[in-house]
Amino acid sequence: MYTLFLDESGDHNLQSIQLDYPIFILGGVISSDDDIYQKINPGVQRFKERLFGTDQVILHTADITRNRKGFEQLKDTSPRERFYKELNQLMSALPYSVRCCIIDKFRHRLRYGDGALDPYILSLHILVERLLMEVQSHETGGTIVAESRNTYLDTQLDLAWQEIMTKGTEFVSATKLRSRVRDLEIRPKFDNIPWLQLTALVLSPIGRHYLG
Repeated sequence: MYTLFLDESGDHNLQSIQLDYPIFILGGVISSDDDIYQKINPGVQRFKERLFGTDQVILHTADITRNRKGFEQLKDTSPRERFYKELNQLMSALPYSVRCCIIDKFRHRLRYGDGALDPYILSLHILVERLLMEVQSHETGGTIVAESRNTYLDTQLDLAWQEIMTKGTEFVSATKLRSRVRDLEIRPKFDNIPWLQLTALVLSPIGRHYLG
């Protein structure tokens, strides 16, 4: 079984677009269950224990950059340099591949006007298709795990997922999707799931790179 772990960067609001970050990114990492439980989870846990003395800190970009919630030591140059050096080494060594969809919201709204699809829903369709491409030759197929946002947005995501599984996407039938993409699971950030935290760390650098 392969799993695509989803997270987002930016917001999907098309009516009020932030000038300093006018994009929405939905994406994440794909890995096999064997690699997740034998390499990714232990690797992330050892990294935390080595640098912080515990594996209970949550690797969250906002907390890391603001030196809070366990990352207070990163205010000092030496611990911060060590953290980023070892984090880069960890992320280069772990077995996963990255798939993401970037929506430039100004261009999206300009092209499609009032008919522009919600960036989250559009991105989800694209990533479900990408996951299918990854797992279509594997009998066990794949599944998706998304990070919880709030009750309303989680409900909207679940409804969008049910529609995809019922109607398919623009390019892939629902029957074909159901044959290989098994499920969508929503998990909260505070569950301290290593592979979801890895996913979150991947997206912000991609967004900054896109914006130059």
